[in-house]
Amino acid sequence: MLKTIGIMGGMGPAATADLMIKIIEMTAADSDQEHIPMIIDNNTRIPDRTAAILSGGADPVPEMTASAKRLEAAGADFIIIGCNTAHYFVPKVEKEISIPVVSMLKETALALREKGVKCAAVLATDGTVKSGLYAKALSAEGIEDIYPTDEQQKLLMSVIYDYIKKGITDPAKLPHDEMLIMAEDLKSRGAEALIMACTELPLAFDLTGIIDDTCMDPTRVLAAAAIREAGAKLRLEITM
Repeated sequence: MLKTIGIMGGMGPAATADLMIKIIEMTAADSDQEHIPMIIDNNTRIPDRTAAILSGGADPVPEMTASAKRLEAAGADFIIIGCNTAHYFVPKVEKEISIPVVSMLKETALALREKGVKCAAVLATDGTVKSGLYAKALSAEGIEDIYPTDEQQKLLMSVIYDYIKKGITDPAKLPHDEMLIMAEDLKSRGAEALIMACTELPLAFDLTGIIDDTCMDPTRVLAAAAIREAGAKLRLEITM
């Protein structure tokens, strides 16, 4: 019998839907009954994680813990979180529940190591960057981490908060040229992979057509890990 996946969502809602869709698309199933049971808690009351890390914003742990407990009570066998930055707070949440949380960061670092990547660029929120979450995960697998310049980081934050989180998904309105220049610059500095380490970024890169074989989507990595943890088989393998 397949295990039930619990998705702690709402960070943000579009990223949550993207994670669920990728699990469905990547599962080897020929009928409804062969797909993995999922329980989603789309808790949009969880305070902004970057603000909490960098500027004393409201603590997201109480709402994250409430979500985790609801998922556990509803029958989830394990939890996944469709937000990279939220993983900063996971150790505190794990103390309050008895089911495991599968780490998006750890799984991404392992996937990059398996592909032989030695240097990866981390495209993420200010909170994820400043917290060192990916630096730690990548270092554990012997992978060097590099980051956008200050101006490029401002661009990323704008793409995340001013576009995707606000529901602006018209490709013509997204800053395609600036995003492409940033990607090429990071590759010229030695990045063999671009980690789209905010779950809004795969959506933005896909909408603008910038996705290529150097882009690593942690949402896809997490979806694959969840499928394996649930006891199902992958229909699609992880691609860069």
